[in-house]
Amino acid sequence: MTIFILGLIIFFASHLFTPLMRGARENLQKRLGAGGYKGLYSIVSAIGLTLIIIGWPGADRTVLFVAPYWTVHVAYLLTLLAFIALAAAYLPKGRIAATLKHPMLAGVKLWAFAHLLVNGDVRSVLLFGAFLAYGVIDRIMVKKRGAPTPVAGSGVNDILAVAVGAAAWCAIFFWLHPFIAGVALR
Repeated sequence: MTIFILGLIIFFASHLFTPLMRGARENLQKRLGAGGYKGLYSIVSAIGLTLIIIGWPGADRTVLFVAPYWTVHVAYLLTLLAFIALAAAYLPKGRIAATLKHPMLAGVKLWAFAHLLVNGDVRSVLLFGAFLAYGVIDRIMVKKRGAPTPVAGSGVNDILAVAVGAAAWCAIFFWLHPFIAGVALR
């Protein structure tokens, strides 16, 4: 459990360092350069993620709650919407991105909330709760910074985001989830 929690702390500390410690981040960027800073950020994030993955099998599986069966279907819908939001974040901007303002964080929050609905063991609550908390905190920080809202582009971009997000969701639902999480979804 210690490795898992250490991984969560390292991973999310590196991600929250950027929005919460702007002065320290700028000083570090000056000392290391933009590429050096991004490299260090990537290495620290990768270490945290690796520790999460290594620690996952040994983390506490005590069941805190058992979700009603119907929540599985809600989780499937929310994760589909999360993948569409993630696609909208990285494809040419459309109305979805403009409406969500920060589609990547919206996608992360939807994904985490969906998984919290159906996974009531300690390790899942810690993992998905941490992702949800990160998404909420970072969204608040983005709003405080006054980050610009994406300008709505073509509706074609939205169709592309829906298609890519749905294709990614299908790939994970039908084939990849057992390899990613060790659990088949159907």
